[in-house]
Amino acid sequence: MALFFKRLARTTPVALATAFGGQTKTNAGGFRLPFGAIAAISGGISYFYYFSSPNLVHLDQLNEEEGPKVALSPDKWIEFKLQDRAKVSHNTHLFRFSFEPTANLGLYVASCILTRAPMGEDAEGKPKYVIRPYTPISDPDSKGYFDLLIKVYPEGKMSQHFASLKPGDVVEVKGPIEKLKYTPNMKKHIGMIAGGTGITPMLQIVEAILKNPDDNTKVSLLYANVSPDDILLKQKLDILSANHPNLKIYYTVDNPSQDWRGGKGYISKDMVIKGLPGPSDDTLILVCGPPGMMNHISGDKAKDRSQGELTGILKEVGYTEDMVFKF
Repeated sequence: MALFFKRLARTTPVALATAFGGQTKTNAGGFRLPFGAIAAISGGISYFYYFSSPNLVHLDQLNEEEGPKVALSPDKWIEFKLQDRAKVSHNTHLFRFSFEPTANLGLYVASCILTRAPMGEDAEGKPKYVIRPYTPISDPDSKGYFDLLIKVYPEGKMSQHFASLKPGDVVEVKGPIEKLKYTPNMKKHIGMIAGGTGITPMLQIVEAILKNPDDNTKVSLLYANVSPDDILLKQKLDILSANHPNLKIYYTVDNPSQDWRGGKGYISKDMVIKGLPGPSDDTLILVCGPPGMMNHISGDKAKDRSQGELTGILKEVGYTEDMVFKF
């Protein structure tokens, strides 16, 4: 384990040196690593790993079954304890939740989890809850923990709840919820358009492709943010792109800095034409981001959360509904 962290430190010396200043530390087999280091390299540690209502139940009540132990349940809300947290950007935090160390979470690609938090009581005195979906950014095969990258909104009930959590607090989780059933080589070329925390389901698919030597899928990602400082997971994405020629990434920001060398402004028709695979039966375009971006790119999902009508730039370029998936 110590050798692993030495290799990681050599690869990201600046990020680790910064993060080791005053962060909460956890003991891992005699080597003390601050959780802040993981946030400082935007979740990059998982990249190195793949190379080398209903009654509340607790993890110790899960029945052992044949095969890998799974921490999640699709039918019951389960408490997961916050192990640690770290600030990633001015409004985004990384949360690590722990569970039985011999189990994995039970995610598949591409899926998300549901989280809920109590929000007072209704007129009959029964508890009310706010429920929100999130996509973990940790490797689905990781044992004993999962990571959530969450942007905290001033009026966001659930994100504000997460912001109030301290290590040792718990969050109720249910899942997994299937979004897109990904299979290796299902398309020759996948294009991705993400905005802000919309990068999380994209990362889940990207890592599944890159860790599988038999998956030859090409991936092109357009990633939009407000400013360079708002680009989440950038260091991790850059490492993945540098080491895998089948992954191409283009960043664009609304408010570029003087030394910014990427795209400027909203994702445009020209960016889509130049940066993504063209309309084809062997192409799939994935879209995830805030409502304004979704409307601009593809049209939002329908009120019943089905895919809805394809509109926006993607329709103008010539993609059809069966070539586009909206998260």
